[in-house]
Amino acid sequence: MRVSRTWAVALTGLRGELVEVEADITAQKPEFRIIGLGDKALGEAQRRVMNACENSDMRLPDRRVTVNLSPAGLPKQGTGFDVAIAVASLAIDGFVLPESLARTVHIGELGLDGRLRPVPGVLPAVHAAASRGFERFVVPHANADEARLVPGIEVIGAVSLAEVARWHGADIEVPDVEPVPGEAASARADNRLDLSEIVGQPAAVEALIAAAAGGHHLLMSGPPGAGKTMLARRLPGILPPLDDAAALEVASLRSLAGEPVTALDRTPPFEAPHHSATIASLVGGGSRTARPGAIARASRGVLFVDEAAEAPGGVLDALRQPLEQGRIEIHRAGFRAEFPARFQLVLATNPCPCGEYGVRGGTCVCAPSVVRRYLSKLSGPLLDRMDIDLRLQRVASSQHDASPPVTTARARERVAAARERAAFRLRETPWRLNAEVPGAWLRQGPRPVSPEARRVLEAALQRGAITLRGYDRILRVAWTLADLAGRDEPSAVEVGQALFLKKGVTA
Repeated sequence: MRVSRTWAVALTGLRGELVEVEADITAQKPEFRIIGLGDKALGEAQRRVMNACENSDMRLPDRRVTVNLSPAGLPKQGTGFDVAIAVASLAIDGFVLPESLARTVHIGELGLDGRLRPVPGVLPAVHAAASRGFERFVVPHANADEARLVPGIEVIGAVSLAEVARWHGADIEVPDVEPVPGEAASARADNRLDLSEIVGQPAAVEALIAAAAGGHHLLMSGPPGAGKTMLARRLPGILPPLDDAAALEVASLRSLAGEPVTALDRTPPFEAPHHSATIASLVGGGSRTARPGAIARASRGVLFVDEAAEAPGGVLDALRQPLEQGRIEIHRAGFRAEFPARFQLVLATNPCPCGEYGVRGGTCVCAPSVVRRYLSKLSGPLLDRMDIDLRLQRVASSQHDASPPVTTARARERVAAARERAAFRLRETPWRLNAEVPGAWLRQGPRPVSPEARRVLEAALQRGAITLRGYDRILRVAWTLADLAGRDEPSAVEVGQALFLKKGVTA
């Protein structure tokens, strides 16, 4: 008995598990069978592999070939095992060198003509295998640049199965064929958006800078044309660039979502799902394989939901657990996937269905009960998790030159300086942003806000104007305002400003 072995990777969410692909041949009735708890797509690999080998002039032996994917109890999904199954099957008859296969991880789908087709999730798969000591990878040509984003490894971007076999020692002629192309890159957010284009909203711009500096969640309410979307789309531009680990995580999530990845983008991601999006599109998932939803794709960046009060019931409440835990879990029959969900949430809503309630110079035609019902769609527990509440008005023409505009470059410098102060203050803790600090540490930790500064908060808490969660969030914003002002700790001024931001800012 001769068994050949190589390696592949099974992905569950962002977590990759190494899979040993074993092939065995016996002198029984000719058959090609794949075992090891694969899904339907993987079960169909036997026809793809057999036809690809035949059309590459590498016919499999006319005996029983059994391919085992170990560990057998680990669920495996998708077509990314095709290449590993093919080369392991060819090795049992001595067509390729088994010693070469045992040190190589193979990822990719096979076409019937023998060409390698790109698959999603190559970056997290390669990263998972590289972290376990593997240094040599064979991937489809269209995924090669993506795989090379993982440092310290050797990547072979193969066009055809014949090329893979030749690389493993097969004496075969490699046909000159065109590689299967990957998907074209989709348009990304425009990085040229500048804060200086926001006119007549100086308080809103300062609140946006505070949100960026502390990582705070933001709610904006106001009539159409007040600038809510313009402000939200400029938030990623004033956030610090992503470090290597965060950029790799963002790129891995994009790869899992099926987007082409050729470089590490240092700009924080910006996701803006339509207000009619379903819970599944936000949370992610799938019946056979777990794909990241908008919540996970926004991790390390901004999730913007416009017209939030128009969202279907229960959709926004699905954000509550990820906001608190920084991750999202997807449970399906047979597997559980976990994705990161460390994002800043920005909600925007009109004050009423017609958009004119409480607007300067506007005429609202909505009945009071309609206004209450409209705003009640944003649940109290969700609103309690928002650190800053902006109440915007339309800009009057006389306000255009009221103050010099703040540029994105200047705002980014202020945000970076404030984050450095916070990181230095929190250097002996597991947190780096004010928004991450637990309430108990804020109230009882080594650096609590002075009783004089907290007096206004205590009064608001006693009369029921804020909850204890809101109390903690106001303290976090106060620390951020102190960091922006260069203070060692918040004074009554910063606490009062933070309370004002939580209760609403009128531009």
